[in-house]
Amino acid sequence: MSKCLLEVAEIKPIIVISKCLGFSPCRYDGQMFKVPLVEKIKPYVEYIPVCPEEEIGLGTPRNTLRLVDTGDIISLFQPATGKDYTEAMNSFSIKFLQSLPIIDGFILKNRSPSCGIKDVKIYNNYESGPVLRKGAGLFSNKVQELFCHKPIEDEGRLTNFAIREHYLTQLFTLTSFRKIKEQPTMKSLVKFHSDNKYLFMAYDQATLKLMGNIVANHDKLPVETVIAKYQSQLVILLKTPLKYTATINVLMHIMGYFSKYLSVQEKKFLLNMFERYRSGTLPLSVPRLLLKSHAIRFEEKYLLNQTFFAPYPEDLMEERS
Repeated sequence: MSKCLLEVAEIKPIIVISKCLGFSPCRYDGQMFKVPLVEKIKPYVEYIPVCPEEEIGLGTPRNTLRLVDTGDIISLFQPATGKDYTEAMNSFSIKFLQSLPIIDGFILKNRSPSCGIKDVKIYNNYESGPVLRKGAGLFSNKVQELFCHKPIEDEGRLTNFAIREHYLTQLFTLTSFRKIKEQPTMKSLVKFHSDNKYLFMAYDQATLKLMGNIVANHDKLPVETVIAKYQSQLVILLKTPLKYTATINVLMHIMGYFSKYLSVQEKKFLLNMFERYRSGTLPLSVPRLLLKSHAIRFEEKYLLNQTFFAPYPEDLMEERS
């Protein structure tokens, strides 16, 4: 295992997660959901489970809640009892989120009027009628206000391969950077930037260049200032998923390290794998692992330290589902 992967493993991401996703049967109907990804990453993360609806005094099972757009605010209403829980939920959410220790990400329950991140039904009246639109639950809304720079997903969206890969890349990369912030030195920042060069290039080459200029620190700024400026660009860089065109550019760059040692047939085979990735018939893991095997073969130590080959623990890397 390359050194960079060992460094990633030294510090575990801390994730706030909806308690009904494998921790307690606290859904409104008394159910609990087993989520394969939640179970699979458990050895590599620390979870902080929470059920906002239980925390504001609602039992399990409980009458359903709904979000209602009153024109002024989004209310959390319980039709069966006629009770409004808006103030209680907003108050708990702010208090809970502000009391948290360091947090690296969130996995929340989809479609929940408290935890859903974007697919919760919002009605235009308290009793009945059509769905007005869809949006975020009240707890999730506060999460996205206070932690917009953190990876936030729901368990439904994480069944999508591309979304899951992007989430894990964000999560483990930002957690690794947290270690730099906790023990700030220019040496550690330079190494972080170097080890992530090709991963960041696959996200956005222009931002990578800007981050490189920040690391160069031509103005001799204090290390804390440099790291703060670097973090602001890192968050922007990781907001959007990898682009096929940029990723293929990275694959070609890496191939260039040992291209002169490859036979015509080996080059042709690699380029065919790149094309199949571009067309969507192969996941990125295939050309990535092929290139890594050549990096091992030709003892390219700089490449073997690149997080591009495994931006999160290799045990979590899988084929497209």
